[in-house]
Amino acid sequence: MPSSTEIRQQFIDFFCKKYAHTNIASSPVVPHDDPTLLFANAGMNQFKPYFLGQEKPPHKRVANTQKCIRAGGKHNDLDDVGKDTYHHTFFEMLGNWSFGDYFKKDAIAWAWELLTEVWKLDKTRLHVTVFEGDPANGIPRDDEAAGYWEAVGVPKAQIHLGNKKDNFWEMGNTGPCGPCTEVHIDRTPDKTGGPLVNGGTDKVIEIWNLVFIQFNRNEDQSLSPLPAQHVDTGMGFERICSVLQGKNSNYDTDVFTPIFDAIQKVTSTNEKPTPPYTGILEDLKDTAYRVIGDHIRTLTFALTDGAVIGNLGRDYVLKRILRRAERYGVQVLGTHEPFLYKLVSTVVDSFGDAFPELKRDPQKVRDIIYDEEVAFLRTLTRGIKLFDKIRADMAKTGRTQVSGEEAFKLHDTYGVIIDITLQMAQEKGLTVDVAGFETVMLEAQKRSSEGGKKFAVTAVKGELPPTDDSPKYQFAPVQAKVVGWVKDHEVVRSGKLTAGEEVALLLDRTNFYGEQGGQVGDMGNVRGANGTDFDVHDTQRLGDTVLHVGILHEGELAIGDTVELIQGTMRRVDIMRNHTATHLLNLILRQVLGSHVEQRGSLVDEQKTRFDFAHDKPIPPEQLREIERRVNRQVVMDQPVTAIEMPLAKAKELPGVRAVFGEKYPDPVRVVMIGAESPDKVHHDNSVEFCGGTHMPRTGLVGFFKIVAQEGVAKGIRRITAITGKPAYDDIQNRNAVVEELAGSFQCLIDELPKRVAGLQDEVKKLQTQLKKLEAAQLTGVVDKLLEEAPTVGGAKLIVAQLPAGTNPDAVRTQIDRIRQKTSAFIVFGWTEDEGKVPLIAALTNDLVKKGMKSGDIVKQVAAVVGGSGGGKPDMAQAGGKDAAKLPDALKKATELGRELLSK
Repeated sequence: MPSSTEIRQQFIDFFCKKYAHTNIASSPVVPHDDPTLLFANAGMNQFKPYFLGQEKPPHKRVANTQKCIRAGGKHNDLDDVGKDTYHHTFFEMLGNWSFGDYFKKDAIAWAWELLTEVWKLDKTRLHVTVFEGDPANGIPRDDEAAGYWEAVGVPKAQIHLGNKKDNFWEMGNTGPCGPCTEVHIDRTPDKTGGPLVNGGTDKVIEIWNLVFIQFNRNEDQSLSPLPAQHVDTGMGFERICSVLQGKNSNYDTDVFTPIFDAIQKVTSTNEKPTPPYTGILEDLKDTAYRVIGDHIRTLTFALTDGAVIGNLGRDYVLKRILRRAERYGVQVLGTHEPFLYKLVSTVVDSFGDAFPELKRDPQKVRDIIYDEEVAFLRTLTRGIKLFDKIRADMAKTGRTQVSGEEAFKLHDTYGVIIDITLQMAQEKGLTVDVAGFETVMLEAQKRSSEGGKKFAVTAVKGELPPTDDSPKYQFAPVQAKVVGWVKDHEVVRSGKLTAGEEVALLLDRTNFYGEQGGQVGDMGNVRGANGTDFDVHDTQRLGDTVLHVGILHEGELAIGDTVELIQGTMRRVDIMRNHTATHLLNLILRQVLGSHVEQRGSLVDEQKTRFDFAHDKPIPPEQLREIERRVNRQVVMDQPVTAIEMPLAKAKELPGVRAVFGEKYPDPVRVVMIGAESPDKVHHDNSVEFCGGTHMPRTGLVGFFKIVAQEGVAKGIRRITAITGKPAYDDIQNRNAVVEELAGSFQCLIDELPKRVAGLQDEVKKLQTQLKKLEAAQLTGVVDKLLEEAPTVGGAKLIVAQLPAGTNPDAVRTQIDRIRQKTSAFIVFGWTEDEGKVPLIAALTNDLVKKGMKSGDIVKQVAAVVGGSGGGKPDMAQAGGKDAAKLPDALKKATELGRELLSK
């Protein structure tokens, strides 16, 4: 039985060694240069320019294994993963391609040879499908492909007709496409699976798809013939492994067994070992193995290729994938801590030889996954408990559908995305009101865009009690009493809170920092007796009152209850690091840019410091580097950071003291000094600021300081955004990796890169000049032919034509000038550009202008046909439209106008 590694190599060797194909490395699974795709979802994605005739392929025959992800977008297998034996979000696609070389006959013959002679598959179990035709688009039935299958020995009874859904392949809503023929294998015991072809069963499955690319699907959904005919075949690597290894499931092959072994290991504890994978579809534990095994491959490959986890587009797809896997770990396998990141090494070990990029920086991938797991686990367990409570309440009333409001609360408060709610509901025989969820989601997004999610402290009705927040500069938990809360903008001083209520909790004392002075508020937990847990997601200050904004997850809270306050320590430390760096930046900006620099605002949170200051021009790169260098010198010196309270008048006398313009400070005022442990030791080179925020005790704990952006925010105001600590270190590592990769590509030392890049820029400029000359020469030939063939009407040439897409307008004007020097002419040119734009230019020779004709009038009427407008001088005018599909109609209108005007 061949291993998966051997199967992959046998495929490549068959085409490359026997039939002269070139083995091309897989493209990244993240198509950064193709906005039409979330992920590379087929082997042909990287060859799209060849199929469209935009680039000339360096090889006419190619074979490889391509990394693919089908999750989100038109091709989406995410919802099916775990439920059957053969769906995956990440998979490999073995493929061979012909770019204008061989076509149907050879593609079919070689496929049959590999399957039946090299891999010795039973011919009587192989069925093929061919396209039944599409009269609406003028595409006949593919009898040619059927004939070639018969020629290699496939009986007619094993050749089936397939519809457009199954046998006409398209990469997306637009792009290369064509009829295809598929090979299916019959896994039924008695070989009676013929009627099950394309039936969506694992008893007869597709193993190879041979696409004959002949067309391009245009924006208007019409089909255009491609410049040359191509072949694109795709064989699911995981599926062919299951066939050749005699397994009924892709998940039973050695593609997945090492990952499943690792899942069992990392999820087991001494007290509760995880049972092994047994391959049962109805067993939720085995479903968890399949989902986790699939999803960790997707995450590892995508993050390696430059994807990130976030809230938009492909970033959000990856967040969904990670959270689905994490939920199975927690709820089904019983994990209580991050575990997915531990599986990255197994994926790298299993696939690193075939895809060496996996070995480049696996620690970075592990860190990204770990951080996301930690963030999700903070709320997942509570979300599961809320779902169980919802389910229990539903059982009491006989309700079987989770409401849209309930699903949204799980999503918004606990990060339980709708996919997970649907899964949990399905596992319990329930449904979810997805339409209701989407309605509530849209309403929430509207409210957020109008006013954000921040608690409206300024709209509170009632008397707020003062809060003693003197412990806010310490980390240790503190005891406090509940004195009330704010709900629906009103102060409540009696009663009790129950689980699920969202309020701003009022306490007699706190160690939480309330947002002020540019520093965001703390997050953390307020815990009471019997497991009561109030999750604080924001802390704000209103006058002398601190408001702990959050949700009561567990238990009850009543006025007078004693509670314990626990800060989110790691987040607090990150904020402190960034705040201390902000003070250093303020000092260094004055040293480097001048004494005119004055703070105009700041935002300090756990991710960054954002500092606004008075300065009237962009900061050049060399000064930015100097600012970074000096700040990091202060960090390396590990100077003490000291905070004291002083009478305001005395504090204002300190050398170099800084305060925010227009800010009112209390008396006494808190002064934060860096490099001086007492007021008498302060000098002008020290950072001295009035500040009520939290700071690191020494500058060395900032770790590292890195500026990531500068911008203008108003006239005379600049903004610098910077990061510190591990994010700053990671940023440097990423930049260094890019530089090293560039040096490798240029085959030079890093120090030689600037010279090499400058040389490349010169070459590019020369090439651009040559291309412009070539385009001009080509356009000259086109226009000369148009002039030669143009009819003469009323003594003038009538020249109306569609020029090649993307034509340079300046080049068009040059050609018009050439025509006008040769003959009397009525000219209208149009062409298409990206995003369906339609430029139009109309021009007249002077003799026609003297007769009263106006180019502006002509171009306006023509442009109206393509949904545009324009104008200009009598001898030349231009316009733009937005309906490229109607350009032929617009040019027809131009021809009619020309004949009408010239005939007068």
